[in-house]
Amino acid sequence: MNHSVEKIGGTSMSRWQDVLQNIWLRPHTGADGNSSLYQRVFVVSAYAGITNGLLEHKKSGEPGVYALFAEMDDKHPWQDKLQQVLQQMLDINAGMFADDAVTRKRADQFISERIGDVQECLQHLAAVCSFGHFQLDDHLHRVREMLSALGEAHSAYNSVQLLRQHEVNARFIDLTNWVSDDQQSLDEHIASAFADVDFVREMPIVTGYTQCREGLMRTFDRGYSEMTFSRIATITGAREAIIHKEYHFSTADPLLVGADNVHPIGQTNYDVADQLANLGMEAIHPRAAAGLRKQNILLRVKNTFEPEHSGTVIRNDYCSSTPKVEIIAGTRNVWALELFDQDMVGDPAYGQRMNDLVLESGVRVLTKDYNANTVTFYMKGNSRRINWLMERLQQVYPQAEVRVEKLALVSAIGSDMNIPGLLQQASGALSAAGVNIRSVHQALRQVDMMFLVSDSDYAAAVKALHGQLIEQADTWPAQKLA
Repeated sequence: MNHSVEKIGGTSMSRWQDVLQNIWLRPHTGADGNSSLYQRVFVVSAYAGITNGLLEHKKSGEPGVYALFAEMDDKHPWQDKLQQVLQQMLDINAGMFADDAVTRKRADQFISERIGDVQECLQHLAAVCSFGHFQLDDHLHRVREMLSALGEAHSAYNSVQLLRQHEVNARFIDLTNWVSDDQQSLDEHIASAFADVDFVREMPIVTGYTQCREGLMRTFDRGYSEMTFSRIATITGAREAIIHKEYHFSTADPLLVGADNVHPIGQTNYDVADQLANLGMEAIHPRAAAGLRKQNILLRVKNTFEPEHSGTVIRNDYCSSTPKVEIIAGTRNVWALELFDQDMVGDPAYGQRMNDLVLESGVRVLTKDYNANTVTFYMKGNSRRINWLMERLQQVYPQAEVRVEKLALVSAIGSDMNIPGLLQQASGALSAAGVNIRSVHQALRQVDMMFLVSDSDYAAAVKALHGQLIEQADTWPAQKLA
């Protein structure tokens, strides 16, 4: 096939004028050498902030419609929140179709009907679950899926109307399965939706959410649009998969180290992408990337607002010609949960229940370390889940000392970091910047090196490591790069 499958993130979608000019209306040259608007499939995310309102805020944890509904408050605050989200969507429509009253009315009617469907469904579900034979917890994952579908349906539908205003033959492909008595698998749903698509003459605009038997959110939660994007690329046999973001895939966050000190990464591999995903800085979800890797589909990450730039290519077979650090990345608000117990020594089964509890808590483990009598998990999660985990651990291990501390994690990442003296260089840079290293992790694979530091030292640590390991890398003695 000669087509590409491209995903546009929520922040980019909110700047729809730039997306229109820089991506949709910008002709591209296909593998056959011809220039065209078509031979491209676009998977779109919800506009920025919409999914936060429908579910919960991704960073702050502020409850959205889903979180409020799950609490089953008698005052029904979820209904007010749902109307707030609807108003946000209508405001977006007003800005997008300000000069076209007919199209705006059509867009308003589309999303208002869907919001109305959700409100009616949730009211009926709440009434049913007021009876003892029905438990709300049994249905919450379906509620989460249904709410997620709203944001992507809104942005995809609007995008099609906008493109048709510009005489583009756009086609709305709604994978939300909104009104249907048929349940298909993920692959079956995508295959049937694309069975009659003419890539040469149509521009498919696809919802980032796909309703399927498996339930995407059970495995991927907020990363479901990446799975839709990946499976469309593999099932339709795309020649290339492209992700459009609001920033370049760069050596570090320019807000921390300065825009003049960072530069885009031209190429890297899926191993590096996996390490970034572990930190919550996903180029693509590791499970979503698996299909692309197996079919050897090239993945490209591009900046929406710099369309001339070729972006970053992620491929199976890339390895830097010279061992080096490619990226300095990290995350704040990392919970270090430490369990100390002298009875642990010599008991190989001691940590089995501990690992089960960590899994049950729903937190995300970034890394962990242990010695003869101490295990420390470094995790991301809200304080409620962390407190639950601490209480359960103390119950199961009553003789243990359990404590928690908030830290930050900064990581040096590269496709090949087999550099003698790298740890010394990194530690020296942090020390010179006044950053105290609380813990350090380096695996034999030599693709990442993690430093746990005080949360207040995060920015200083990123800047220090970037300055030493990337900006000053050319000044290293030649024998250290041999």
